[in-house]
Amino acid sequence: MKRLFFAMTTAFLLVICGPANAAGKLSIYHWFEYIPQELLDKFSAEHDIEVTMDTYDSNEALLAALKGGRIGEYDVAVPGDYMVEIMSAEGLLDTIAEGELRNMGNIEPQWADVAFDPGRKHSIPYQWGSTSFTVNREMYSGDIRTTSILFDPPPELSGKINMLDSQGEVLALASLHLGIEQCSGDKEKLKALNALLQNAKPHWASFISDGAKDVLVSGEAAVGMIWNGFSAKARSENASLEYSYPKEGYLAWMDNVVLLKDAPNRDNALLFMDFLLEPENSAAVTNFAQYTSGVTGTYELLDAELKASPELNPPADAPSGTFVAVCDQATQELYDAIWTNLKK
Repeated sequence: MKRLFFAMTTAFLLVICGPANAAGKLSIYHWFEYIPQELLDKFSAEHDIEVTMDTYDSNEALLAALKGGRIGEYDVAVPGDYMVEIMSAEGLLDTIAEGELRNMGNIEPQWADVAFDPGRKHSIPYQWGSTSFTVNREMYSGDIRTTSILFDPPPELSGKINMLDSQGEVLALASLHLGIEQCSGDKEKLKALNALLQNAKPHWASFISDGAKDVLVSGEAAVGMIWNGFSAKARSENASLEYSYPKEGYLAWMDNVVLLKDAPNRDNALLFMDFLLEPENSAAVTNFAQYTSGVTGTYELLDAELKASPELNPPADAPSGTFVAVCDQATQELYDAIWTNLKK
């Protein structure tokens, strides 16, 4: 009778506790070099969950993989703001029901209700930052606060520029350089955008995202389009590197953890999302990745050097960052054609 009572009690506790004690597996689809292994180990130990992770190097690569048949393989992914909106429209995301995340209140107010995911029905904030470019000051000492460095570079930088292999960000930054709106259907503006990119292409040595830091650190590239946190990591290995906040503008972004449709381990995915909404865990990501958290209570837990990082502290006269826009299908096809033409 005691054994029967114990079994019934255990079953009752499992019901009332819900997924908090869930065991099993968690499959993550994530950007490269974007979460410390120690944090994954901590989550695994706390919840008795085996964690596996695959990586990608652009929002577009993430989307292509999931649409190509990998939906149902992963529980969570970490798309950028505009890609959350696209993935939602494509039916690739599950909905987080009211009360399923106990730490939802830890989200900073500015990120609690966002245009790309109203009401945070599918996502939580992960990290946010900017996309611009970094210059090796031993190779160039002139003015770097202009996007001309990328699109109309001085002779000493020609052939020594690495661009991110990221359609949305490259085309958005080029639009800022031209002073035209994103998602334009104006044929003349699209011609100008295409011409700008085609004229700049001979000056570029490569399109590399996952190695964007390494080519700058090694000196293989004198200039590199890059994310601000990745640039901070590069500067820690090569002090001659300087991140630019150009006068024409730069890109802002927020990466988010999303609950994927047909997640094979949905309860564990929610556990992981709640785990990342705890300030000490979000701060661990920030200290590792060198970006900025979207969770309250993390700032005091950050490394002093990170707080003072020039990559995270734009000059007083820097313009505000611009988010990548989501185009309607017909307009997006025009931008896809420009990108395909550029990558030939």
